[in-house]
Amino acid sequence: MNRPHQLKHWALVLLILVFSYSCRDSKPKPEPQPQPEPNTSGLVVSWNELIMNIAVKEDGLLTLKGVRTTAMMHTAMHDALNAIKPIYVQYAYNGESVDADPTVSIAQAAYEVAVSQYPNEKAQLDKELSQWLDAANNNQSTNLGVELGKTTAAAILKKRAIDRWDGDASYTWHPMGPGVYAEFNEHSGTPEGFVFGSGWAEAEPFMLYKPQHFRSPPPPDINSEAYTTAYNEVKEVGRHISNSRTEDQTHLAMWWKDFVENSHNRLARDIIIKENIDLWTSTRALAMMNMGIFDAYINVFDNKFYYNHWRPYTAIRWAANDGNPNTVPEVDWNNLHKHTYAFPSYPSAHGTASASAMTILAKTLGLGDQYEFTMRIPEVDKAGPMSGKIEMDPPTRTFKSFSEAALECSMSRVYLGIHFKYDSEEGDKLGTKIGSYAYDNFLKVKK
Repeated sequence: MNRPHQLKHWALVLLILVFSYSCRDSKPKPEPQPQPEPNTSGLVVSWNELIMNIAVKEDGLLTLKGVRTTAMMHTAMHDALNAIKPIYVQYAYNGESVDADPTVSIAQAAYEVAVSQYPNEKAQLDKELSQWLDAANNNQSTNLGVELGKTTAAAILKKRAIDRWDGDASYTWHPMGPGVYAEFNEHSGTPEGFVFGSGWAEAEPFMLYKPQHFRSPPPPDINSEAYTTAYNEVKEVGRHISNSRTEDQTHLAMWWKDFVENSHNRLARDIIIKENIDLWTSTRALAMMNMGIFDAYINVFDNKFYYNHWRPYTAIRWAANDGNPNTVPEVDWNNLHKHTYAFPSYPSAHGTASASAMTILAKTLGLGDQYEFTMRIPEVDKAGPMSGKIEMDPPTRTFKSFSEAALECSMSRVYLGIHFKYDSEEGDKLGTKIGSYAYDNFLKVKK
C-alpha cells in the first residue's frame, strides 16, 4: 500500500472510531454530581435515622409530623450547605456564609429543627449534636457554622409555621350508593363516624402550588367493563385465602406495608452509604424526597376526598346493590390482612407517595432510574396500626430500577385487598408527576 493510500486508510479508521465513541456517549446521562468536600454523609444518614426513629416512637407515623419534620430538617441542612458553597438553589434561606464549617452548620440546623418539633427528646438530640460539634475546631469557622445552622433552621420553621399540617377538616357522610365511600368501622377498627386524613387534604404543600395541584381523572364508572375487571381481580387476588395469589405476591403485599416515609428513608440511607454519595447530593436528595412524600400525601388525599370512592371491602360485600349485573357479591368476603384503612380508596396514597419518592431518588442521587438495589423492610403491622408487628421473611426485595419498585409498591395494595387496580395505577402515575415536578422546579443545580 503506498503512502497516500495508507494515510486515507488510517484517516478513515480514525473517523469511524471517533463516530463510534460519540454515538456511545450520546445516550442521556444522570445529572452530574458534585464532590465539593471530603465525604461526610454519615452525618446526614445519622440525623435521618434518628429523627425517623423518634417519629415512629411518638405516633407510629400516623400523622404528618414525622415526614414534615424530616423534610424541614433536611431542607435546613441543604440551605446551610449551599450558603457555604452554592451548588444547588436554596429553599427557605437565600443568604451565604462561605467561611462556616459545613459539618457544624448542618448538624446545628438538624438539631434546631428536630428539637423544636420533639422537645421531649432533647437529651438524645443534644447527644447527637455533641457527637458532631465536639470533633470541630473551636474557631471562627465553628462559630459561623453554629450561627448558620440556627439561621437556616429558623427560616424553614418560619416558612412552615402555619402550614396546617395538623388541622382539622370536616367530612360529610353520603348515603350508601354505588361507588360511594362507606363506613366499615368493624373492619378498620376505628370509632363509629371516624374518617382519617380529611385534614391532610387542606395542608399546605412544600412544593406544589396547592393541595389539588394535580387532579387525577375520575375512577371507572361502576357499570363499566374496566370496573368489572378490577372488581373481579381484587376479589380473587386480594381475598384472605386466595388460590390466585402467588406466594411472592402474598409476600410483597405484606412487605410493602411499611409507611413510605419509613421504608424509603431507610432505602436512601442504605444507598448513600453503599455508593458513597457526597454530602451536598445526599442532603439535597433527602430534603427533596421528604418534601415530595409530604406533598404526595396532601395531593392524593385531596383527590381521595374529591372522588370519595369506595373500598373493595364495601364494594364486594354490597355488590348486589351496585347496579352492575356482572359483579357477583360475597357478603362475608375479607382481604389478606383483614383490615381496611378508614378513608376513601382512589387513588392509592401508598402508591403516590412511593412513586414521588422513587422518582426523586432516581433523579437526584446521580444513579438514574435503571439502578439495581436491594431494599430492607424488617417488620410490618400484622393488620392495621397498633395490631402488633410481624417479621418479614425474607426482609428484603431486589429491584432493577426505582420505577419498578414504585410500581410494585403501588400494586401491592391490590394483592393486600385494599385497593382496586385502577387505584394503584393512578397512584403510581400521580406520584411520578409530583416527583418530576419537584425535581424540575426546586433545589435545582445553580447556574
